[in-house]
Amino acid sequence: MNIGPASERRVDELLRRYGEFHRHPVNKAIHWVCVPLIVWSVLGMIWAASPVAAYIAIGAAIAFYLWMSPPLALGMLAVIAAMVWTLAMLGARALVVSIAIFVIAWIGQFVGHLMEGRKPAFLEDVRSFLAAPAWLLADLYRRLGIRY
Repeated sequence: MNIGPASERRVDELLRRYGEFHRHPVNKAIHWVCVPLIVWSVLGMIWAASPVAAYIAIGAAIAFYLWMSPPLALGMLAVIAAMVWTLAMLGARALVVSIAIFVIAWIGQFVGHLMEGRKPAFLEDVRSFLAAPAWLLADLYRRLGIRY
């Protein structure tokens, strides 16, 4: 049976659309480095402002991932927990380090999209900010034979 876009699960549709903006192998490689760094740095900037606000943002993100796919939500929760641990270890330096990494990682992202010849996905769909790390995790799950 051939499953077409009309019968796609919402997670598959969202990740497929995101993937359409990321076909060039160099852009994909850049995203494997820069997307986690951007997620970490945004979390770090929120963490530096208020750990409570960071936990609220994490809860909202996990709710979005649960909407997408419970297995992806579980994986993202593990990834985010590791990120929070590193931020806690940085202490007062978290803000400065997060800002520096944020700037560098976004430069990388835009270089990747110049090579791709296509604008970033978030310019068409703001959900792409949250879809990007799930897209990477879904790729890892596929490689490991884990259903999501």
